[in-house]
Amino acid sequence: MTDFYDKLETRSPDQREADLLARLRDLLAHATAHSPYYRDRMSSSDAAAITERKALAGLPILRKSDLPALQEENSPLGGLSTIQPGQFRRLFLSPGPIVEPEGSKEHWRMARALHAAGIRSGDRVLNTFAYHLTPAGFMFDHGCAEIGATIFPGGVGNTEQQGEAIAKLGLTAYVGTPDFLKIILERMDESSRDASTLRRALVTGGPLFPHLREWYEARGIAVRQCYGTAELGLIAYETAGPADGMITDEQALVEIVRPGTGDPVEEGEVGEVVVTTFNPLYPLIRFATGDLSAFMSGPSPCGRTAPRLKGWMGRADQTTKVRGMFVHPAQIARLIKPHDNIGRARLVVTEEDGRDQMTLHVECAEEANGLAEHLSQAIQVECRLRGRVVIERPGTLPNDGKVIDDRRSLGV
Repeated sequence: MTDFYDKLETRSPDQREADLLARLRDLLAHATAHSPYYRDRMSSSDAAAITERKALAGLPILRKSDLPALQEENSPLGGLSTIQPGQFRRLFLSPGPIVEPEGSKEHWRMARALHAAGIRSGDRVLNTFAYHLTPAGFMFDHGCAEIGATIFPGGVGNTEQQGEAIAKLGLTAYVGTPDFLKIILERMDESSRDASTLRRALVTGGPLFPHLREWYEARGIAVRQCYGTAELGLIAYETAGPADGMITDEQALVEIVRPGTGDPVEEGEVGEVVVTTFNPLYPLIRFATGDLSAFMSGPSPCGRTAPRLKGWMGRADQTTKVRGMFVHPAQIARLIKPHDNIGRARLVVTEEDGRDQMTLHVECAEEANGLAEHLSQAIQVECRLRGRVVIERPGTLPNDGKVIDDRRSLGV
């Protein structure tokens, strides 16, 4: 799309940088005054000295992987919020476990990505993200409301009913994980239901593989993807194809740093994505996502002037995302801890026909009657995902310390 959501998207890079740094200085002062976490961690930081990007390296990093421990120590929000937990509109509990708050309808800022995907007032949007436990459903629900689109809150699963809704309500756009729309459309084909009204899609929560994008395009569906997290909201979004990268959100200050440090890397070098957002109720300053990416040089061909990311290029740690849900190494450890007869364990994540698959390989020296079934059920409880289990002979799995092995081709 060549039109813009607002004038912020065409600011000069210098103006954008000055605006973001000024907002950061204000946010830092607010956070250290009202948030226990930032009062302890950043009260000695000189906000006035942050006048250029390289000065950000002087501020500490807050890692997403640290949130569970912080929230356990200071329940429920780790002392990050500037208001009491009971003053938020909603509280969510995502796998990890990680508590995420919602402060206002603009909390996650997804309207910009929806607009870039061509979704407008008058569109009827199928939202297949969950509306319970985790915030994804509300993230996009609020974004659609902001641009005047009508939402059908499909939620997860119920493939047959999702297809019925597309046909019966004439739904024109889809929001969800990249692979679920294909499943719905194939089921509609089997029952000869009409899906011709659906022409646009915004996807996230997993990789959009080239062959899957081509499959949608062959059906006349323009698919764009965005990148965000439950804590930060929108980080970046597509306006065209993958070769043009993902444009960073106007309300986010995005850095690429060397993994394990807070030091910025040179443009084009792969590093960890670190983001600051400007939510006064739940400040996140230099929040390390654990994702790897790199900045692209030059402006986007679409005319937007914000920095561009090359896309998701892996994880700085072993945490990965499967069917829109994060899976952490600590969760695998909890799965096998009750079983003294299990040696090494490794979760292997693959992609088959555009769908994420995960298989837990465990070494077991003794008779393993019922172990695979028990672990399969435990995976669903712990990770909220289905997974296969394979029992291996001792010594089969590599002794390399890897707990999660993501073998999916990124296609970026």
